[in-house]
Order: sequence, then structure tokens, then C-alpha cells
Amino acid sequence: MPPVLLLLSLIPTQPKDILEPSNLVAWCVVPFDASQRGPEERAKMLKKLGFSMLAYDWRAKHVPTFEKEILALKKQGIEMFAFWGQHESMFRLIEKHGIAPQIWQIAPSPRGASQKEKVEKSAKALLPLVNRARKLKCKVGLYNHGGWSGEPENMVAVCQWLRKNAKADHVGLVYNFHHGHGHIKNFSALLSKMKPYLLCVNLNGMNPQAKPKILPLGKGKHEVEMMRALTQSGYKGPIGILDHRSNLDAEKSLRQNLDGLKKIRERLSK
Repeated sequence: MPPVLLLLSLIPTQPKDILEPSNLVAWCVVPFDASQRGPEERAKMLKKLGFSMLAYDWRAKHVPTFEKEILALKKQGIEMFAFWGQHESMFRLIEKHGIAPQIWQIAPSPRGASQKEKVEKSAKALLPLVNRARKLKCKVGLYNHGGWSGEPENMVAVCQWLRKNAKADHVGLVYNFHHGHGHIKNFSALLSKMKPYLLCVNLNGMNPQAKPKILPLGKGKHEVEMMRALTQSGYKGPIGILDHRSNLDAEKSLRQNLDGLKKIRERLSK
């Protein structure tokens, strides 16, 4: 090896800054935008804010515009990074357009006599989606949304069952700060259990007891310490930035979080 290349190879590689703009995913935008933008207007707005990825959530009224959304995002160079839940129309469009968004799905919270039984029931109920996503070359992200299936230990257990018994290495976890207020005190410990399986982490301002539940970054008491734990954990995946405020224009809501993120990022770098 030439001396210059040898020297470069000895320089430690800097860890990826997971909070940099190119790693951010816009989330909870489509049904929560007070301005109710259509696909083209939304894609232009996201491009203006610097997003290169969108996690797409929807309501029944948005089904007829699924394909327009895909085309509008492609036109602006934005990836449909994830799709919320399941719909036959989107499954067909995934094949048609050759895209592979993650499928974000809340796992069932079944009844059972034991933890083992609950985990197995929940995992088996997910198998049709897991197998379909495999054929589509899409990952499945188990999404915390409260209840038994929203507890990190249970999410990990269901994920592990699927990976072991269904050879489903394409199954992972999506963790949301805004559904994790009960995890604030022991977030670091829970993060260490989730990290091997994390596909995305969605941020939010965090006050005790979810007062309020949705809060811009930098306005809460605990998100900085949680984000410090995240950046120091070795997690290298995407980071979600929320809108999720139906009383506010999505651009304003996302910009508030981006501004808060910038300030927190500066604090974490010191």
C-alpha cells in the first residue's frame, strides 16, 4: 500500500452524524397538515425544507392519490422511505414503481397465559405481512403505539421470534419518542435492547406524563438527554421529524422541529 493510503487508513473514521439533514425523515405530515396540501404541493414543501425522505401516513381519503404521491416525490428527488400500515393499492404500486418503503405496523397485543404465549401469538399474527413484505423486498418496522406491543421489551421479543422462527431478518423496530413518555427514566437501558433492531427513531419534545404529548424539539425537559443517549449508542439509522399537529401548517410545524434540532445538535456537539 502506498504511504499516503496507509496513513489515511490509520486515521479513525468519524462516526456518522445521525442528526444531519440528509438523514432526516418527515413523519406524520399527510393527514395532520392544517393546509391539507396535495401530493405535488407537499413534495415541493418537503424539498424546500431540505428533506430527502418521507414516511407516508394516510387516511381513507388519501388512497386515490397514492400513485400521485409516489410520482410527486420522485419528481422532487424524495424517497418514500416508509408507508404506514397496509393497503392493497400500495402493495400493487410498490411493485409497479419498483420502490421498497419500510412498512410500519403496530404489532397485536394478544391475550395469553404467559409472556411466551403473547409473543408467539403477536408474531404469528404478523406473518402474512412479514411474508408479503419479503416478496416485495420491503422491511417491516414494528411500531410502538402504546399498550403491550408498544413496550420495548415486547417489541424486541416479537422481532426476535420472527427473525428466529420465520427467518425474517427484514423485520425491525421503529421507536417513537411521542409514544414513549413512560420510558423517559430508563430510556438508555431500553435503547440498548432495541438498538440491534432499530430501523428508525422519531423524535419529539419530551415532558413528563406527556404534558403535552406533541411538543417541538427543544421545548421539552427530557429530549436532549434522550437524544444524547441515542447519538452515543452507536445507532446509525434514519431520524424522523414530526409534524403531527393538525392545527398548524405542516411547513411551520416541521420547521419548528428542524430549528429545535439544530440547536440541540449544537449542544450535543460540545
